[in-house]
Amino acid sequence: MNLSINLQVRQSQSLTMTPQLLQSIRLLQFHHVELLAFLQGEADGNPLLELVPPAEPAAPAPAEAPSAAPVGDPAPLSGWQDDGAAFSDGTGPEGERHPDAADRLLDLPRAASAGPAPDGASWEERLGEDLPSLHAHALSEIAEVFARADERRLAEVWLADLDASGFLFPDLDLPDEVLPLLRRLQDEAEPAGLFARSLEECLSIQLRRRDRLDPVMACVLANLPLLARRDFAALSRLTGESEGDLLEILAEIRSLDPRPGSAFSLAPPAAVVPDAVVTQDKGAPGGWTVALNPDAFPRLRIRAESGLASARGGEERAFLAQCRQSAGWLQRSLEGRARTILKVADEIVRRQGAFLRHGGGHLKPMTLMDVAEAVGMHESTISRVTAGKYLATPRGTMEMKAFFSGAIAASDGGEAHSAESVKLRIRTLVAAEAAGGVLSDDDIAARLGGEGIELARRTVAKYREALGIPSSVQRRREMKARRLAG
Repeated sequence: MNLSINLQVRQSQSLTMTPQLLQSIRLLQFHHVELLAFLQGEADGNPLLELVPPAEPAAPAPAEAPSAAPVGDPAPLSGWQDDGAAFSDGTGPEGERHPDAADRLLDLPRAASAGPAPDGASWEERLGEDLPSLHAHALSEIAEVFARADERRLAEVWLADLDASGFLFPDLDLPDEVLPLLRRLQDEAEPAGLFARSLEECLSIQLRRRDRLDPVMACVLANLPLLARRDFAALSRLTGESEGDLLEILAEIRSLDPRPGSAFSLAPPAAVVPDAVVTQDKGAPGGWTVALNPDAFPRLRIRAESGLASARGGEERAFLAQCRQSAGWLQRSLEGRARTILKVADEIVRRQGAFLRHGGGHLKPMTLMDVAEAVGMHESTISRVTAGKYLATPRGTMEMKAFFSGAIAASDGGEAHSAESVKLRIRTLVAAEAAGGVLSDDDIAARLGGEGIELARRTVAKYREALGIPSSVQRRREMKARRLAG
């Protein structure tokens, strides 16, 4: 075989990601805060760019530069009320150290979703509600507990280690001579459980004040994961108590407050800025109107070049030409980003109008591909558009991603059901169980089949576990124990 070097001419096509295209993709996936920080950095490095404050109307640009036109025709948020509940669960507050098992055990509420306020206040008003400061309250409790100034100064050092739940860091290194002071503060400070170093210690403090911290209760608290899994057989071996007694202990533990600091504010709440506002309009197609929220779309203004330098050399002119080109491209990218978000939001609202009117049980199955085909975009583009973007609707402010749900086939060949609506139906069936009528996963699957929802037993079990609902065996045992105790 002869090896030789030669030259060949070949014509081919390839897709190249230009810097401008990469910038447009990045802008598309930025949420409001990231976009604002990015534009501020661009304005700092480009003398022709100026970031327009939200309250300032955009002035006309000079003749030699394109104008910075505002995007969309947004509707104001005033008068919008949160009169419904969100259908997706949130996550625990930032910095929370409680394990998920303990959260399920104590039936702890999840973080703020778009549910209705008791007094009818809007979601934004609830986010801005002033709560007493946790540190200020803890400082007053320290002053009441300790009369000596040196003890107060020592206890005040612990304020920096309080988290949002009112707990001290578990690995806080405390000398032995300081532990009695901490124990005294824990026993006297209000609310009970403040300054605890773990969930177990927090619950122990509250039970000790009720004079209910006996050896059996202490053993149960030391094995909270077993109690969360409702492993009463293992707990019975450890404590020597019957299953009925353990259910009573579980009920008492559930009556405690696992987050004594949650009634106070550790830091100012961060309000979500919706990217689009959905309002009901009987005259619009589908009965809904979608408009961009101007507060979520920072605007740029291009300065006049004549005010930057009176005499320019070749390098200055080249630099300004590059800045002018970069500013124009960035402005066009922002306008394209706004149009894309509005188009996707409008398609989501068109498909989920029944949910906005009637609630979670009417959420229709919808995938990224469905929206991508409808708006003529790629599925990855829809994923970038919906990540971190929010819609302000009459049912609350919700992330666009929350409107997407997998499809479950209908047994009668009718319209498919969304996974979220099926989960809601499973929760409703379990909540309606009567004594002696506990439904197994097979029973639930059969009930759903009778309603036209084709679902396998293992899928029912998966959804039930995702909802934090115990198995039918555990629910039957608890029901029996409650009936015997009552």
